[in-house]
Amino acid sequence: MSAPVPTAPTVVNAEPVERQEEVLTPEALVFLGELHHRFTRRRDELLALRKERREEIARTGTLDFLPATSDIREGDWRVAPAPAALNDRRVEITGPTDRKMTINALNSGARVWLADFEDATAPTWENVILGQLNLIDAYERRIDFTDPRGKTYALRPAEELATVVTRPRGWHLDERHLRGEDGRALPGALVDFGLYFFHNAQRLIDLGKGPYFYLPKLESHLEARLWNDVFVFAQDRLGIPQGTVRATVLIETITAAYEMEEILYELRDHASGLNAGRWDYLFSIVKNFRDAGAAFVLPDRNAITMTAPFMRAYTELLVRTCHKRGAHAIGGMAAFIPSRRDSEINKAAFAKVKADKDREANDGFDGSWVAHPDLVPVARESFDAVLGDRPHQKDRLREDVHVSAADLLAVGSLTAEPTYDGLVNAVQVGLRYIEAWLRGTGAVAIFNLMEDAATAEISRSQIWQWVNAGVEFENGEKATAGLVRRIAADELAAIRRELGEDAFAAGKWQRAHDLLLRVSLDEKYEDFLTVPAYELLESTSRS
Repeated sequence: MSAPVPTAPTVVNAEPVERQEEVLTPEALVFLGELHHRFTRRRDELLALRKERREEIARTGTLDFLPATSDIREGDWRVAPAPAALNDRRVEITGPTDRKMTINALNSGARVWLADFEDATAPTWENVILGQLNLIDAYERRIDFTDPRGKTYALRPAEELATVVTRPRGWHLDERHLRGEDGRALPGALVDFGLYFFHNAQRLIDLGKGPYFYLPKLESHLEARLWNDVFVFAQDRLGIPQGTVRATVLIETITAAYEMEEILYELRDHASGLNAGRWDYLFSIVKNFRDAGAAFVLPDRNAITMTAPFMRAYTELLVRTCHKRGAHAIGGMAAFIPSRRDSEINKAAFAKVKADKDREANDGFDGSWVAHPDLVPVARESFDAVLGDRPHQKDRLREDVHVSAADLLAVGSLTAEPTYDGLVNAVQVGLRYIEAWLRGTGAVAIFNLMEDAATAEISRSQIWQWVNAGVEFENGEKATAGLVRRIAADELAAIRRELGEDAFAAGKWQRAHDLLLRVSLDEKYEDFLTVPAYELLESTSRS
């Protein structure tokens, strides 16, 4: 007896978005139904394994490279060669898929645009659907935008546009507006991937490129194996040649840092590279070692730079791993947003960005991220100085790098301590970001930095850690729930005064305040802020 054919998922609890039918075609919905039918149960099993591993970390207080996969680490293998469109990745710009950003990112001069359905997107139904439409429109060159001041935006010639690498949501997030035949919400990762691949895989091949992806929040090579199986099925199902998909994996969890080679191996026919971030990586350390005592209490997030010994161990191991296996090593984010009013702020910030990108290029990275078009030439200068006309530096194998399991967890090497100002900043940034997210905006300029969900995660995690560790600050105050509530109340009152009553009431400030305190102070640590936040996220129209 043949297996039953899965039916198309049903759209529920969603006001229709203009042109929605162009994305949710009957054929596309059937494809999503097939992905859900084949892969959601495995996704669930892997999420359960995450909990088991976290319990093991709580028992042992440590991590190590996996003995069972030593043959992979010691084996002689390489990932598939990079396609031409992904061979030179010296500067990549990141951002959400709203219409204006789509045009500006493609026009930015960066080699790659990370089109983000994950941390830089609040997943309202409008953002999910219109983001897909904007990418289709861009590939069809029928996209333009006029802002409220009358300024118009249009695409440059095709040869000047960035190559798109799309980032779907992580495995842990569901899309509540689509339910399968079993009545369950579809994984957001499969929705974002499925709609993009279904509509654009052949379009991109015709343009001389392909369906390329960034894979976020992976915690093990088994999760990479699931993605690889999704790619194989999708390519077969739509008649796309195997190996057309390319995936770059964000090594942004501490557990994934111990499985870099295994992750590349699982994806080797589809792998393009690995990326080294900061905020999510630190968030993952706090989350996994939150009950491991004072040795794992981190100082203010801004005091932990990529030059800290345990962060250098992580980034240098990433470069060595990638180049050993023929993959690109992509560096972290320059999040500075230039000020139009203060040239001195810009001068100092640009100098810091240049120093950071110089370090990455000289360490062997093949490219790096920026959050704003004005930073593209700054990063490009750093990589041009090292690469010249070469597309990458994979031939630099970094065989001088030797990183032990303990090196990746050497948090005790930090000399900085948590500060009272750091606590205030965590509350301020967390509150402002969550409020914007609840209004449907996932990429937010706060204090001259472009912040996304990873910022809120590390901010609320540090509050939680400091309170539970009973940290005493330099001013004599102790981190307590009462102190956090007082700071949050003062900040909320300051924002009310700054905005005025009408603007304050029009926002989501009280909800953001309450959610921040919940995920920062509840005894039970919430694995992901965006899960309870999603329950509060209302439909918000954006183009």
